[in-house]
Amino acid sequence: MPVPVEQSLAIGVDVGGTKVVAGLVDSSGSVLAQARRSTPGSTTRPSVVEDVIVDAVAEMQEAAGAPVLGVGLGAAGFVSADRRTVVFAPHLAWRDEPIRDRLGERLGLPVVLDNDAKAAAWAEFRFGAGREEPRLLLVTLGTGIGGALVLDGRVERGRHGLAGEYGHMQVVPDGERCECGNRGCWEQYSSGRAMQREAREMLEQDSPYAAGLAAYCDGDPTRVEGHHVTQAARAGDVAALELLGDVGRWLGLGLANLAAALDPGRIVVGGGVSEAGDLLLEPAREMFGRRLTGRGHRPVAPILAAELGPSAGMIGAADLVRVEAGRAGSGPA
Repeated sequence: MPVPVEQSLAIGVDVGGTKVVAGLVDSSGSVLAQARRSTPGSTTRPSVVEDVIVDAVAEMQEAAGAPVLGVGLGAAGFVSADRRTVVFAPHLAWRDEPIRDRLGERLGLPVVLDNDAKAAAWAEFRFGAGREEPRLLLVTLGTGIGGALVLDGRVERGRHGLAGEYGHMQVVPDGERCECGNRGCWEQYSSGRAMQREAREMLEQDSPYAAGLAAYCDGDPTRVEGHHVTQAARAGDVAALELLGDVGRWLGLGLANLAAALDPGRIVVGGGVSEAGDLLLEPAREMFGRRLTGRGHRPVAPILAAELGPSAGMIGAADLVRVEAGRAGSGPA
């Protein structure tokens, strides 16, 4: 007798620029087992990345000890509107790769493909800080900024599948150069990359003001990372707190712009930088309240920390498999 869809196990795979993480996920969003692999570089043939995914999925199939419903793939890149192809992945060798069908053939399982931030938004909507919110905005702060919007129980993907590239909104005309080719993008001022750049500039000045932060990277500006800033800020370092506050205020400014366009009921902030918690979110909330259009005459969406951490993309991708398998004519999530 087949196991009902709502009780079946599914495998979620989060494919990023540095690692592939596969997880065996149950219907409550719990991760029962994980496999982690290093991601081949962007100069590597696309088939090598596929090999890594297939190997990680095989480990999860063995851990399941029973048939799984399918495999959900959350990819760090642009995914086509039909969710069959990775159009462009900046940190992988995927250019117009029909990865859904190729993996389906190799695995002999149904494969669901989506952008990693959209998968994470679905996970937070189903199991995390966005539960029961019909208009949920997720913004992820890592090296850059990504995100997604969940509307009435479905992920908004846009006409061409490319909605959610919030980090490339221009907030400073002719500002810092962005990897996308434009200038002044939001992620150049509120992201792990922005915090790292500012920390390095501060250390290069050899100011006594940055002495506490310097201790976290042995005084070498080229070695400072975003997590060093967070650690120093938690220890009360004034320079690190200033850097986090700056990133938080830029975050709040961008969120106010998104609220003007999208009017979300709740905003969830995830990604590695969000691990700073209220050291980041309090300056963001303050700036959000100051910059929100119609302030004083409209409800203010709460800004919350994501609950599922780095597993969100994997959990969401697995759950989208279950949604696809169980839908009854209502269309995909």
